[in-house]
Amino acid sequence: MADLSREDISNTLRVLVATDCHLGYMEKDEVRRHDSFQAFEEICSIAVQKEVDCVLLGGDLFHENKPSRTTLVKAIEILRRHCLNDRPIQFQVVSDQTVNFPSTFGHVNYEDPHFNVGLPVFSIHGNHDDPAGVDNLSAVDILSACNLVNYFGKMVLGGSGVGQITLNPILIKKGSTAVALYGLGNIRDERLNRMFQTPHAVQWMRPESQEGCQVSDWFNILVLHQN
Repeated sequence: MADLSREDISNTLRVLVATDCHLGYMEKDEVRRHDSFQAFEEICSIAVQKEVDCVLLGGDLFHENKPSRTTLVKAIEILRRHCLNDRPIQFQVVSDQTVNFPSTFGHVNYEDPHFNVGLPVFSIHGNHDDPAGVDNLSAVDILSACNLVNYFGKMVLGGSGVGQITLNPILIKKGSTAVALYGLGNIRDERLNRMFQTPHAVQWMRPESQEGCQVSDWFNILVLHQN
């Protein structure tokens, strides 16, 4: 940060990318049980040390679809320790947040007036921690309900046929930088392959042209978790 001018800092979106943390891996092994949590702690510590704007997780934050209470508590503790503080957020989410984050609250977590979020975390799910059950919930939904993680890229698919998905980007602006962040949580490989080969089954929504920001000005990022 010291090598960047004030103008560079105000226009540079600094993102720490991590994936496959697999929290809870070998949690019954007395030697290995702490490894995944120590690695995730290090990730969050580096994010704070480097003063990044946000952390971007590419799926499989948890090793199992139904992580143990111990694993959930440790994950919440790490996120709470590093993400809740008074550090000001330097970027804005300018897209329709009710579409980006279709949860009960429907907005990015740092805009909640009841929480001081100084390190926003954005995450999709992987094949280990994918949604399941009648209500189609995953362990990442628990972290989202706790306002510790911004869960995106979750698609609702019917039980039969190829299905259809629409990818709406999270539009992030920091100074002159404009980023369109697309997310696609894990879908069974065979099904997603068929969807990409079926006309109009996968639809990509592009940002609308705005004053001072054309479609070509957006830098596109796609986060996905597939084999």
